[in-house]
Amino acid sequence: MNIHEYQAKAVLSQYGVPVPEGKVADDPAQAGVIAEELGAPVVIKAQIHAGGRGKGGGVKLAKTVAEAREHARSIIGMRLVTHQTGPEGKLVKRVLVERAGKIRKEYYLGIVVDRSASRIVVMASTEGGVSIEEVAARTPERILKEWVDPALGLMPYQARKIAFGLGVPKELTGKAVRLMTCLYKAFMDTDCSLAEINPLVLTEDGDLVALDAKMNFENNGLFRHQDIQALRDFDEEDPTETEASKYELSYIRLDGNIGCLVNGAGLAMTTMDMIKLCGGNPANFLDVGGNASTEQVKHAFRLILSDPNVKAIFVNIFGGIMRCDIIGEGLVAAAKALGLSVPLVVRLEGTNMEKGKEILAASGLDIISAADMADGARKVVSAAARTEGGRP
Repeated sequence: MNIHEYQAKAVLSQYGVPVPEGKVADDPAQAGVIAEELGAPVVIKAQIHAGGRGKGGGVKLAKTVAEAREHARSIIGMRLVTHQTGPEGKLVKRVLVERAGKIRKEYYLGIVVDRSASRIVVMASTEGGVSIEEVAARTPERILKEWVDPALGLMPYQARKIAFGLGVPKELTGKAVRLMTCLYKAFMDTDCSLAEINPLVLTEDGDLVALDAKMNFENNGLFRHQDIQALRDFDEEDPTETEASKYELSYIRLDGNIGCLVNGAGLAMTTMDMIKLCGGNPANFLDVGGNASTEQVKHAFRLILSDPNVKAIFVNIFGGIMRCDIIGEGLVAAAKALGLSVPLVVRLEGTNMEKGKEILAASGLDIISAADMADGARKVVSAAARTEGGRP
């Protein structure tokens, strides 16, 4: 789950990470009131779940209260397009109004889970204000990394090593170590998957301040954090993915034309790889889980069909705990209720697979049977190509 910048700063502030003084505004008049309270100059920042807002015109400096209102008026209601939003952009519904400060130096500081090392890694760079992906591609040697022992946590010597590597003035090393320690504690306490400060700035007054903040949270840990769940902004999420979460389905929309309904995340990823290998493009990741009900299968099928880009569907089931007859009942019920307008390829293997195949055969639906996953991938890619070309 992602949250807005102003929410991330509120969370980090609770853990002792210094952030600029500011408030969020939903309309230009409110932005003007906040600017007057803080004292100009202020910065007006669009609040959406995406980076690159400044390049898209979503971050502006206001030297007066009137200018703050004007900037807020131009940003609120705009459809902000950045490299992370896609060409459709995102609608801006609120802005963060912050007191502007004099910046001496910008750094990057982030904490993320390194799954390849099975550890948390603290990353830092002197290239603050720049996407860390750009830094990694252009000057990877400027990225400092410290992997954290889960039994010990972030050690002071590691934080000092990062501070020295960044060239933080010696008299501010203590501040830098405290800030990193606070960021790490916030990351651990809230079950973060990403905590990023970009840029972390050194002000002319000698302070280290989180000028921007981004926090993503592990969905599987949210049951422990009702306060974090309350920060969820459904308007920033794909409505289909939000709908899927209501039925405990793992769904992610992609840009292909082949719908996938699979049980198990590993099998789902392998299915998408197989489709790509056969020359096709998956339209979604959809894991119905290991013990889905007929009703969940119906909802999963409905979600796939709600995507107008889908030209064929591949149902790939390996029944262990999941029973193939349950899948069959759900598919038949959904196809009859919603109307099956695209080719459907089904591969059933495992528990009650013969019964599942009988249900599909007796349904009267035009279903393409697959002997195995590779066979199914080849057939669905071919079916999608025929549909795309206007042929049945």
